Amino acid sequence: MVDPISAMAIAGSAFNALKKGVSIGRDIESMGKDLSRWMSAVSDVDRAHHEAKNPPIFKKLFNGASVEQEAIELFTQKKQLENQRDELRKLISSMCGPSAWQELIRMEKDIRQQRKETIYKQREARKHFVEAIAIILLGITIVGFFVLILYLWHNKG
Repeated sequence: MVDPISAMAIAGSAFNALKKGVSIGRDIESMGKDLSRWMSAVSDVDRAHHEAKNPPIFKKLFNGASVEQEAIELFTQKKQLENQRDELRKLISSMCGPSAWQELIRMEKDIRQQRKETIYKQREARKHFVEAIAIILLGITIVGFFVLILYLWHNKG
C-alpha cells in the first residue's frame, strides 16, 4: 500500500485519464486499467483513513502532525474522492446505463475484499511483528539499565 498522499495523486491521475478518455469517445472497456488504478488508489486511501483512526502505538507517541491537521487532510481527501466517485457514476451511467455502475460497485467491493484479505493482512502482520520487536527491545533495555544500576550499587563499596 502507498501512503495517502501518493494514493490521492494516483487516484487523481487515473480519474483525469478516465475523464479524458470519455471526452474523446473511448469505450469503458478500453479504460479498464485507469478504472482499476482509481479503485486501487481509493482502496488505499480508505485503508489509510481506517489506520488513522487506529494508529499503531509508536505513531501515537511520535506523530508530528497535529490532530487538527490530520483531520482536515482526511476530510478533504474524502470529499475529493466522493466528488470523483459521483462524476464517474454519472459518466459510466450515461455511457453504459445505470446497471453498469451497479456492476462496477459490486466489482469494487470484491476487489476491496480481496485486497483486505491479502495485502492488508500481510501489512497488519508485519506491523504487529515490528511493534512486538520494538517492545521486546525496549524491555531488554529497561532490564539492562536496572541490572547496570544494581551492579554499580553492589560494587560501590
